[in-house]
Amino acid sequence: MKKILYLFVALVVATSFTAMSQQDAVTIKSKFPEHPRLLLLKGQERAITDAIAKDAVMKKVHESILRDCDAMINQPPVEHIKIGKRLLDKSRECLRRVFYLSYAYRTTQQEKYFKRAEKELLAVSAFSDWNPSHFLDVAEMTMAVSIGYDWLYNQLPESSRKAISNAILEKGIQPSMNKDYNSWLTRTNNWNQVCNAGIVFGSMVTFEEHPELSVQMINRALSTLSYPLQQYKPDGGYPEGYGYWGYGTTFNVMLVSALEGVFGKDFGISEAPGFLQTAAFMENMTGAFNRPYNFSDCGDAPEFNPAMFWFAGRLRNPSLLWVEKKLVTGNIPLRNRLLPAVMIWGRNIDMKNIPAPAATTWFGSGVNPVALMRTSWTDSNAIYVGFKGGSPSLSHAHMDVGSFVMEAGGVRWGMDFGMQDYESLESKGVDLWNMKQNSPRWQVFRYNNYAHNTITVDNELQQVEGAAVITHRSATPAFMNAVSDLTAVYKNRLSSLNRGIAIVQQQYVVVRDEVETAADSVTIRWSMVTPAEVSITGSNTAELSKNSKKLLLKVDGPAGVVMKTWSTEPVTAYDAANPNTRIVGFEVKLPPHTRQALNVLLLPQTATAKVAAIAPLAQWPK
Repeated sequence: MKKILYLFVALVVATSFTAMSQQDAVTIKSKFPEHPRLLLLKGQERAITDAIAKDAVMKKVHESILRDCDAMINQPPVEHIKIGKRLLDKSRECLRRVFYLSYAYRTTQQEKYFKRAEKELLAVSAFSDWNPSHFLDVAEMTMAVSIGYDWLYNQLPESSRKAISNAILEKGIQPSMNKDYNSWLTRTNNWNQVCNAGIVFGSMVTFEEHPELSVQMINRALSTLSYPLQQYKPDGGYPEGYGYWGYGTTFNVMLVSALEGVFGKDFGISEAPGFLQTAAFMENMTGAFNRPYNFSDCGDAPEFNPAMFWFAGRLRNPSLLWVEKKLVTGNIPLRNRLLPAVMIWGRNIDMKNIPAPAATTWFGSGVNPVALMRTSWTDSNAIYVGFKGGSPSLSHAHMDVGSFVMEAGGVRWGMDFGMQDYESLESKGVDLWNMKQNSPRWQVFRYNNYAHNTITVDNELQQVEGAAVITHRSATPAFMNAVSDLTAVYKNRLSSLNRGIAIVQQQYVVVRDEVETAADSVTIRWSMVTPAEVSITGSNTAELSKNSKKLLLKVDGPAGVVMKTWSTEPVTAYDAANPNTRIVGFEVKLPPHTRQALNVLLLPQTATAKVAAIAPLAQWPK
């Protein structure tokens, strides 16, 4: 039976082996270090304890981990309880507990941490399964159990080793070979990265028990990772946005780090075009006061990202930790399930000397292009703008093509709602993952263009198959800007639509839309979601107020502009509440076969510069 199994896996690998030449493959003759072999080899704890002794940031992270471990001691192990179709929250909690407790034991040698980790490991190893129908659950559980098995191997009794090793094989590795569960092998998104990482971890730590199978699983991952790695081209943008960067890219880095520790190389993964550049994308996705640009299925709370420590070390660029250091030294909870990785990847970084990034702009031209611009890294009152193109057809995308966020004076005036909890929609029968034009997904309020900072034409949805590129951009300090051709997502109603956004003289923001109508007249709706109070103050102006700050929204366009506000109250029983928010903007009717520019000025109350005439987009600096 085993021979048949191995032949099947070999066939799968042979047919998908595209990213790696045969001489680069792992073989059963490859030398595996003794346990512990994942991420932190035997004896490397000393460098961590040295870092804790001399660096206040590392000490704070270490103490945070230990506090959480102490709180776990008397908690019962996680149970096999699903939420809807997912066991994922249990897998993630197990990963947090086992990684934390194993780290605590290795750095303190306190028996209480070992005993509690073993208890967790045996409990989840006894589960009937790790829910392979939603394979992320299996992947994270496999990584959790693999870290505990490897890091505690020399202390675990033989009976525990056997139970845990069998669980890794039977509930982790073997289900990954079932075609009913492994469609993630050819996905281009975070699923591929997370699932491959989990299975490789399991294969690495149980190599001695089934060397042929382990080698085949590792080589399968090295091949199929080519799919998501292509998404970083050409300059590091991550199509799924801030939150899923923290998921997919971090697990990808966990895999790279493990490969390097075991084999001394990562088989070219980190050299994939754009991969090392993606750290700059992620850093620039954070605004002036720590809030992320949360487009697509992303929350709006800041997240601490351990992977940034790996990138900072690899690139020898400590400024990549500017945001992470602010989060550690601030009041942001460090409840990241992979937090111990910070101590591994950051142990040789001097956290006392983290300079601000040099560049105030970042532009990405991948499949989901973005422009990220700011007036300062050190001033929490700075102007920050995030602007995107892309397509609603992308993984986890919304109908937000041409949308933006805008901050000034410590207020996010133009905001994005981000995601709605998946289970809250799936449990109501919403076909959430159907991306077709008339899918119920696009009836969810937070997901369509009506609730984003973009254009709506004749109250119609954006075209799912359309895609927008950034046609030109400039980091010129007096006129940082980016321009995107949005025509493809409005092709059923307009001949063309181009949008440009600029920070002018470091003091205010301009949004310019150049519209060319087709054979019919159209009604253009320009909208911006805001948490501010709104007063319509004139035929082309609105005043926004929040936290004793003010911003003037002024429209320079054709006659007939009608200033408006729209409610953000839920429109269906399944829509999430959106308290303390509203939409501000205007509507204007344009006749057929005309070209018209719509200019919107976003003027913070602190702006003193004289407002300049707004040139056509073709004349903006490039």
